[in-house]
Amino acid sequence: MTPQTMPQMPPQVPRLRAVTPGFTLIEMLVVLAIVALLLSVATPRYFGSLEKGREVALQENLRVLRVTLDKFHADKGRFPETLDELVEERYLREVPLDPITESATTWVLVPPKEPDQQGVADVKSGASGTARDGRRFDAL
Repeated sequence: MTPQTMPQMPPQVPRLRAVTPGFTLIEMLVVLAIVALLLSVATPRYFGSLEKGREVALQENLRVLRVTLDKFHADKGRFPETLDELVEERYLREVPLDPITESATTWVLVPPKEPDQQGVADVKSGASGTARDGRRFDAL
């Protein structure tokens, strides 16, 4: 057979695939359910650790303030009138924040027990509520 006598085949048209690649709705729902389950386990731990971090920061800030008040009293023979005086006299760079209230102005200033002295002898948190161990924030 010569090329002229061979029957001509019509050109082949590409066929569309019956199944397109991708994810089905069921597969997507299964993945979303798994992600939701993992988030429901991880979220409470995350927020619990944030709360614990704030309480630890509060205890550390109270410790720093109390040690600084004691140093000021030992150096000057009197207590400071305000916490800002500790900054002015360069005992602190700045008044630390109360991490529970997120403010440096909510500290509760406790006067000295001796009636002849004035100023700030101790500080407590101005936050309401209790810590994770059951103690009130103003009793730390």
